[in-house]
Amino acid sequence: MVVAIMYEKLSKRVESVVKLARSIASNDDQEYLGTEHILLAIAGDGAGLGFRILKDNGVDEHKLGAEIKRLSRKSLEETWVFGSLPGSPHLKAVVATAIDVAQQLGAREVCTEHLLLAMLAEEGSVAGQALRNLGVTDNIIRSSISENAPNT
Repeated sequence: MVVAIMYEKLSKRVESVVKLARSIASNDDQEYLGTEHILLAIAGDGAGLGFRILKDNGVDEHKLGAEIKRLSRKSLEETWVFGSLPGSPHLKAVVATAIDVAQQLGAREVCTEHLLLAMLAEEGSVAGQALRNLGVTDNIIRSSISENAPNT
C-alpha cells in the first residue's frame, strides 16, 4: 500500500527511469533492483535535471558503471519487493526520502534530481557512495535545482 502511494507522486520521467533501471538490472542478471540501477538509469536516460546534473559534473554511464561495479563487489544487500524485481532496502529508503525532499522543495512530484539528493542522504547505498566518489554533492544538486526552478 505504501509503495502504491509513493508511485502516485513520481513524475513520468522517474517512472521511465524505474523501467530503464529494471532493464539494466535484468541485463546484468541481477535479481534485485537497487539504488545503483536507478542511478545508472538516470545517467542513461539522457533527459531530466538529474541527467544534466550528472553530465555537468563529468559523470557519465561509463564512469558510474565502473564505480558501481567496484563498490558492488564489496557487499550484497537484503531485498524487498519493488515491482517485478525485489528492491534493496536502500532503494525503499531513497524513494521515501525523495518524496520528502520533493515536498520540502515545493515540487508537485518526485523528479530525478530529488532521487539524486535522496541517494546522497542514504548512508551505505552504492549509488550514494558512487556519487560522492565522483564528486557530486548535495550543494551541487541543490544549486542546479535552484538555477532551473521556474521563476515565480
